[in-house]
Amino acid sequence: MTPTSGTMTVLGETYGETDWRDLQKHIGLVSSSLYQRIERAETALETVVSGRYTMINFWGTITPDDRKKALEVLRRVECEKLAQREWGVLSQGERQRVLIGRALIGNPKLLILDEPCAGLDPAARENFLAFIDRLSQRKSSPNLVLATHHLEEILPLFTHALILKSGRALASGPVAQTLRSEILSEAFNTKLQIEKRNARYHLTIQPRKNLVI
Repeated sequence: MTPTSGTMTVLGETYGETDWRDLQKHIGLVSSSLYQRIERAETALETVVSGRYTMINFWGTITPDDRKKALEVLRRVECEKLAQREWGVLSQGERQRVLIGRALIGNPKLLILDEPCAGLDPAARENFLAFIDRLSQRKSSPNLVLATHHLEEILPLFTHALILKSGRALASGPVAQTLRSEILSEAFNTKLQIEKRNARYHLTIQPRKNLVI
């Protein structure tokens, strides 16, 4: 999307001065918006290979090199056993990992996780977040950006935060300085209290006192 004003830079490149088609090859995206666009009969291996050619729903012939790299990536995202499993029968958590594999096969410098835990039950969510934490600790891991409405999904691996309200930046900076009760209360227009337990953030809503008339 073209910015209506100001400038936009990604990975040191400025929009309007760089071939954005080339730049997007260095950016991986994992989003639930892709779910409905992938054919149910496509295998996990084909989905991962499609990322190598920046296409959705692979068509053509998978080369021996494609297969080798896709299997390497599936091992990396701990889904090697799903290689021949069809997209339509994968669980939500498995789909998320396969989409990460699809993004990683192009060796991106930036990986954007857009609401990656949407639709996951609590157990699946924690398993997925643990996987993201393991992924981040590898030397080959790209820079990670997480878009979320849930503070408990913000792992210690994330160093900076940007809080948006009505499409504008309300606050940004190091996580410890940005995720504060007063800032989040303003963002959500309600009294909130944030606390940190076991290196994870938790949010509670301060109940309003009832008025007796």
